[in-house]
Amino acid sequence: MSLSLLKSVTAAAVMRNLQGPILEIAGLRKDYGDIEAVRGLDLTLHFGEIFGLLGPNGAGKTSTINMITGLVKPTSGSISLKGIDCIAHVKRIQGDIGVVPDESNLYDELSGFDNLVFCASLYGMRKAVREQRATELLETFSLSDTGKRPFKAYSKGMKRKLTIAAAIMHQPPVLFLDEPTTGIDVESARQIRLLIKSLNRKGTTIMLTTHYLEEAQRLCGRIAFIARGRIVKTGTVDELLGGLRSDHLLHLTVGGQADQLAAMLHQHHPSLRCTEKGTHVVEISSDSPVELHPITAFLSGHGFPVYEARRVEPTLEDVFIAVTGINAGELESREKGGRKR
Repeated sequence: MSLSLLKSVTAAAVMRNLQGPILEIAGLRKDYGDIEAVRGLDLTLHFGEIFGLLGPNGAGKTSTINMITGLVKPTSGSISLKGIDCIAHVKRIQGDIGVVPDESNLYDELSGFDNLVFCASLYGMRKAVREQRATELLETFSLSDTGKRPFKAYSKGMKRKLTIAAAIMHQPPVLFLDEPTTGIDVESARQIRLLIKSLNRKGTTIMLTTHYLEEAQRLCGRIAFIARGRIVKTGTVDELLGGLRSDHLLHLTVGGQADQLAAMLHQHHPSLRCTEKGTHVVEISSDSPVELHPITAFLSGHGFPVYEARRVEPTLEDVFIAVTGINAGELESREKGGRKR
């Protein structure tokens, strides 16, 4: 990184810290009859950050965003955006937020351009300004060629991009994204992640929900895990991963059955914890750095050549499993299988 770029990044970080929180939530609750969707949630969102809210289906992610943005009234608790009481003064915050719901709220019969212009009119933007802004965003989101086509003719990825464009027509300082890349193709998802980063670099504060843990690890500066309506863990990616870095992990790809090798290795090296991770993959875990040569020599000497040895760093998925007991595959199946709250 160049010195000038480093200075600009550092200055931006300092400014964000000086500005303090942009969103403060305390004791937030939402009940749907006998169902407690959100139970005493506390959160703080800082100026200029990308904040991730991660949790399984029914954890309370969407209900939380709906309460913050005024779509649902909380049962109790407080929400403050830029010092404004969001519950008592819903209309006062509308110009400061953009919302991208998990399912598009645009009009099928209108063209992409007309959808954007209509959304801008809701915020009182003058005709010339909103038309210019719509044209600019269609170009930014690589939708200029399809701007005159009806929204219903768009692909899923194109619909997602236009929905994000509609949410930022009025250039809100805070953007809420509910599952921004779910159900779209790989290339569109990549483009949306790049757009999110670009918006953030220009100063937009972003809060997003996602069940793609790798995506959250790429995008978010801070993350909160939510389960059963409560925040169970919050921190920066490094802070969350730091708690799992006490172990030293190695994965060995070997010529032989991993289940046999795991038992053999543990017997010969009692200090090592050995687990089968695949037909030919053994995971070695230790409290101290592992010296590789004695292990490979031992295995080769017993007729099991080692084809690959690699160090394994903990991931956000490991943290998520540790704090919720839910693995990534189960998380994704839950998201696809049921209605979110």
